[in-house]
Amino acid sequence: MLKTYKFPKFEYRPSPEQSGAVPNRHAVVVVGAGPIGLTAALEFASRGISAVVLDDNDTVSVGSRALAYAKRSLEVWDRLGCADRVVEKGVSWKVGKVFFRNELRYQFDLLPETDHKMPAMINLQQYYLEESLIEEIGRQPLVDVRWKHKVVGLKQANDHVVLSVETPDGEFSLTADWVVACDGANSDVREMVGAKFSGQAFQDRFLIADVVMKAGFPPERWFWFDPPFHRNQSALLHRQASDVWRIDFQLGQDADPDEERKPERVIPRIRAMLGDEHNFELEWVSIYQFACRRIDDFRYGRVLFAGDSAHQVSPFGGRGANTGVQDIDNLGWKLRLIIDGEAPIGLIDSYNEERGVAADDNLLNSTRSTDFITPKSATSRRYRDAVLELAANNEFARPLLNSGRLSRPTPYVNSSLNTPDEDVFDSRLAPGTNCEDAPIRRNAEEAWLLNQLGNGFVVLTFGVSPDLETIAHGLVKASILVVGRDIEDCRGILCARYDGRPGTTYLIRPDQYVAARWRQFDADNIRKALARAIRCCRG
Repeated sequence: MLKTYKFPKFEYRPSPEQSGAVPNRHAVVVVGAGPIGLTAALEFASRGISAVVLDDNDTVSVGSRALAYAKRSLEVWDRLGCADRVVEKGVSWKVGKVFFRNELRYQFDLLPETDHKMPAMINLQQYYLEESLIEEIGRQPLVDVRWKHKVVGLKQANDHVVLSVETPDGEFSLTADWVVACDGANSDVREMVGAKFSGQAFQDRFLIADVVMKAGFPPERWFWFDPPFHRNQSALLHRQASDVWRIDFQLGQDADPDEERKPERVIPRIRAMLGDEHNFELEWVSIYQFACRRIDDFRYGRVLFAGDSAHQVSPFGGRGANTGVQDIDNLGWKLRLIIDGEAPIGLIDSYNEERGVAADDNLLNSTRSTDFITPKSATSRRYRDAVLELAANNEFARPLLNSGRLSRPTPYVNSSLNTPDEDVFDSRLAPGTNCEDAPIRRNAEEAWLLNQLGNGFVVLTFGVSPDLETIAHGLVKASILVVGRDIEDCRGILCARYDGRPGTTYLIRPDQYVAARWRQFDADNIRKALARAIRCCRG
């Protein structure tokens, strides 16, 4: 039990397939009802795909666990209809501070520019996030969440997967055209398909303590190297919802986890950090180790992996859950086109291509952060401390400080779905990068660009009004959105961010990534790029 939160208990119901009441074949079955599995269900529903979600539990996650959710994840949840209440409940922040001993060495701003709908980052306990996602799922008739349903077996055929599911009423079989495994770092589904999950394990132990307290600290990320209250180690402080503060202490490799989680060990550490002027109560305590590793392929036949079942990173940088949300953002539109017969099944291989690159990028950043935070040799420690010393008065040293590179979307710059630039652009929005939001006006009302893009392909063009409403390749259509006709760049920010000279045209994918761009609107070029973006040709 927590002092600030009462855990819901979701009702177990026998599946109708157990009584033979309905056919047991489904378009998509999602395994796992954590943040990624729930996001997947909402993503599929938003695209008209019915999904069954299986989870062996009957409540939300215990403890704060995943904590920091980045702007891109919030934009995805905004498209899925639940970001407003997540942001309202969470603690928005954008400033991080790095201390060496008791002195500030570096400060960064995750979103120095204004005019974005979503904040740079929010902090929110995972159980609140899951509850918000479940609440939104309750409004979606295409989603069926089944609690106390544990997948215990799996067999694949060419065009379907048969799952063995264990429930309080016994075991039964469930057939799916596609299975999306979101069952965590210890994924049973990954074991069932024989996938490899390799990388580097780190031996250092860390203490998480959620404490309830009233404190006047600003909503910022504070990270200490070798602080006076915890010498030769590191510490981290984050504010969360409901006056709960997350504190992480590095403990070292030899710490006894059973001893370190006892209140008589935890409370003095927190008291030394906060001082006597702050009263607090322990909310939740955990000891963790972590690894940086990834699956060898995000696709095994008709089984697709997302979130921690596909990759595991250190908690420094908030890359775990955010990366999983971006997995689903990448997967949903591709699966919809394949299920509807609008794209070849080979399009699904681009999921592994693009998200594999993202996993490698996240593992690289996560490993570098961990090596800086927990140096493994005397030489590494001297280098780290020298950087921290130099950062006080030398600008060049500050970017070398690494207390965790905060989550940002990985661009798919070499994706086979991109059409390479032939024109020169000042904008950073090259093919393979996610679109940037901007304030606009539509029908005389203030709005945001990303909310106008919807769930399909969009041709965004500046200052040209073609005599077309859509451009199509086969069954796939891209709607045309004209700046100056359909939407108004009321403050010039949209044109600035997209280098929107008259004629400038972008082809935007259903996940709001740029597929191609040109200096002039050309319907034939757009059709070719659209074909390439759904793998109907390679260009």
